[in-house]
Parts: sequence; structure tokens; C-alpha cells
Amino acid sequence: MRPTFSIICFTVLSGTGYGLLFLLGLCIATGTPTEILMVHTTSGSTAAIDPRWGLGVALAAGVVLTACGLLASLAHLGQPLRAWRALSQWRSSWLSREGIASLLTYVPVLLVAFLLLRHADARAGLRLAGGLLALGCVATVFCTARIYSSLKTISAWHTRYTVASYLLLGLFAGALSFTIVHVATLANGGLWIGAHVVALAAVLLGPACALLKRAHWRHVDALAPVPTGHATGLECIGSVHSLEAPNTEENYLTHEMGFVLARKHSRRLRAIAFWLLLLTPVVVLPLDARVGLPIAWLLCMAALFVERWLFFAEAKHAVMAYYRR
Repeated sequence: MRPTFSIICFTVLSGTGYGLLFLLGLCIATGTPTEILMVHTTSGSTAAIDPRWGLGVALAAGVVLTACGLLASLAHLGQPLRAWRALSQWRSSWLSREGIASLLTYVPVLLVAFLLLRHADARAGLRLAGGLLALGCVATVFCTARIYSSLKTISAWHTRYTVASYLLLGLFAGALSFTIVHVATLANGGLWIGAHVVALAAVLLGPACALLKRAHWRHVDALAPVPTGHATGLECIGSVHSLEAPNTEENYLTHEMGFVLARKHSRRLRAIAFWLLLLTPVVVLPLDARVGLPIAWLLCMAALFVERWLFFAEAKHAVMAYYRR
């Protein structure tokens, strides 16, 4: 299929934002302290750090990323002002479910923001709001992935790898974003225990994403082509095709569904995405965190944009069997 920049931006930015908000909600739900912490500085003294400041910045960053992604998705619509109508088909459409889930997720976002402005006496409510936030983020990204994995007409998407890739890649980008926020907001790059766990997860998630995408690409390469004789019932005698092309010039279907990516370009782009995902966490290790983490985040974004472009470019719709000559 023809890759569309607006959809690529939507899936990458919103996935990163929801991954960041998921980790934020998970840390809050599991008991991240809201009181003042005493952090040791490099000079041997101690500095007073309020973790609520870092949590608030992480919340704002997640909201900005998800909002930018959702706004980018509107650019793909012919009538953006009618986007609200997509919410009415939630019984049968994963797109409608995604829209509803994304809107509902902003409820715990606002609740967390409100409770962070209060003191430690709101700890129980903050944990509940954090749990709801994490649950809403998972539901939204899952619905986004199901929009594509539910399409039986596109065999490259109709697989378990699609949902796993969306969830894992979003979690990886979110973990890097979460760590950057807390390194930037805490004195001398210090990290409280929750951020230490997320930073370690980011190091492990990069190679995991690379291996998952390699398995997905191998699955795509092993898919059998759509039989051209299936619609006529003549598949038993082999390949069947028309003597003349159905159209004399390009139409909507051939423009949107008939995008062809050369195999050599596919291999090159896959290698770029694979090695960026695999080596991105390694960049942080020899460098200072304040320098290495932003570089790692940029490499991660580059990997995600390449991977998502390939996700659409390599997809072959079954309707193109009709136009095969």
C-alpha cells in the first residue's frame, strides 16, 4: 500500500506518547513516592528533589506526543471536521474503538495532573488514577494495531506480529522518553528507583524489538501470493489472468493499493531499521546520560519511522490480484 506521511506520524508519535503515559501510570500505580526525596549529588552533598515535578513533566510530554499524533491522523481524512462521526461505529469498527479509547484515556490524565498538584494525602487516589491511565494506554494502542491486524485482505497485517509490534515498539520509545524526562528534571542526572527500572527496560526492549521485527519480516516474505483464479473457481488449473488489463490508466485502487517497493530497497530499509533498534540502547552506555539519551531517542524515532514506512509499503492488498497480468 502507498505509505502516507500523516498516518506514519500518527502511529509513531501516538505510540511513543502512549508508551510514555503507560509507564508513568504504571509507576504511579505501583507506589511512586510523591514526597520530597533526598538525592546525593556528585559533590557528596544532598539535594532536595520533588518527584512530582518529573512526573508532571512526563505527563505533559506524553500528552503532547499523543495529541500531535492524533492531530496528524486528521490530515488523512477527506473531511476532518466530520471525524467525530467515526466514534459512532464502536460496535464493529476498531477505528471507532480506538477513538473512544484515546478520548477516555484523557480522563485519568486530567485526574493525575490534578492530584499531582496536591500533596501526599492524595496517594490512594493517585495510584488508582495511575492504574486507569496505564490501562487506557494499552487499550488505545491495542485498538490501533487491531485496525490493521483485523484486515483479512492484507495478509502481511493479518498476523499476531502486528499487535505485538505496535505494543512493544511503543513501549520501547516510551521508555526512552520517560528516562530522558527524569534525567532532565532530577538534579545531576539522578534517577529514583522507578526510573532506574524503566531505563533498564529501555536497554532490553531495543534488541527485543529488533528480533520481533525480523521475525515479522520473515513471516511476510514467506506468505504465498494471492491466487488469481480463486474468484473464478479456476485455481485448480493454475494461474489465471485476463488477456487485457482491467484499466487503461491508474485508478484509485491501483494508486492506493498498488504501491510497489523494489526488493533491494526493502532489504536496505529493513537493515537500517533493524540495526537502529538493536544498537540504539548501546549508544547511551559509553556516553553521559544527558548526551546519550537524546541521541538514542533520535535514533529510535528514525528506526520507528523507517519501520512504519515499511509496514505500509510492503503490504499487498488482495484486490491487486485482479490487476495482475
